[in-house]
Amino acid sequence: MQTNDIEKALKKKKKEKKLIFLSTGSTLLNLACTGKPYHGFAKGGYYFIVGDSISGKTFLSLTCLAEASINPNFDDYRFIYDNSEGGAMMDIKKFFGKTVFKRMEPPNWNSERGPVYSSTIEEFYFHIDDAIKKGKPFIYILDSMDSLSSREEADKFDKTKAALRKGKEAVGSYTDGKAKKNSANLRRLLKPLKNNGSILIIINQTRDNIGFGFERKSRSGGHALRFYATIELWSSVKRKISKIVKGKKRQLGVECLLQIKKNRITGRERTLTIPIYHSFGIDDIGSCVSYLIEEEHWKMQRNKIIVPEFDFKGTKEKLIQHIESLGMERDLRDIVTDIWNEIEEACKVERKRRYE
Repeated sequence: MQTNDIEKALKKKKKEKKLIFLSTGSTLLNLACTGKPYHGFAKGGYYFIVGDSISGKTFLSLTCLAEASINPNFDDYRFIYDNSEGGAMMDIKKFFGKTVFKRMEPPNWNSERGPVYSSTIEEFYFHIDDAIKKGKPFIYILDSMDSLSSREEADKFDKTKAALRKGKEAVGSYTDGKAKKNSANLRRLLKPLKNNGSILIIINQTRDNIGFGFERKSRSGGHALRFYATIELWSSVKRKISKIVKGKKRQLGVECLLQIKKNRITGRERTLTIPIYHSFGIDDIGSCVSYLIEEEHWKMQRNKIIVPEFDFKGTKEKLIQHIESLGMERDLRDIVTDIWNEIEEACKVERKRRYE
């Protein structure tokens, strides 16, 4: 092989190794995932989102589709939303845009062109396999793992029902077998996802961990869901956001507490808070402003924020309007990134390198 050919091959290999990322729609969450303000989930990975009810799991996932719809790197991607839970009934056009509405599709269609969603764990893996074999890259969201039953569970139900109606006692344990099936099938997905740069997001519901252990919350589905995940993210409601309207307290949304419990990209576990409004969705600008106030980069004086970078002094809401009206969102994200990196640097342990 000629020298030029070798150099071309090395350049090609280097180019192939470059990761392409999808933003989560939250600057703080992107920074927590990758240390970059616009990089959240890498192509070719599986991401696991666990959370309490109404803690923003579905909003976070669908916002990824919205970000993909404005990112040229995902122009040829299928947007597959496996709404097995049937819980997502928000206005897709309003919150995530017309493009997402047009591109979003179910895993399959029936003979009457009605959407077909997974109802069992087996169907979910069959649908994923179908998507992979089509050869076109995709972002696949399963919402949620908890809503899936299994053939094993159905067989056990039928046997138990028949036995009890005959006056007999049912035998055997009543398990759904999902942990075993996840262990066997998730492993098989990793290489195909990586090869065509697809992204899999699985949503799971928390359960109260009663009677044993140190963790207050647990979840179903087995260890494989965590083991094979690129990032494992837990969400909970930190507090409800309210406002007095006509003399009564009205709920506007929630402050969502996000905890990264596993991160193969940076190895760092981080915690952050983002507001999600019923009328708007994820408030990225508001979360960035709150972060800079909480980290005392911007000072408060008589309920007004002093912002030297924008030559501004006023309330939080006025500041957000000021930033948006002047198109200074990128400037804000740059400031947040600088403060984030400053904190990360301060947390480093300085030692002489053992290996060079």
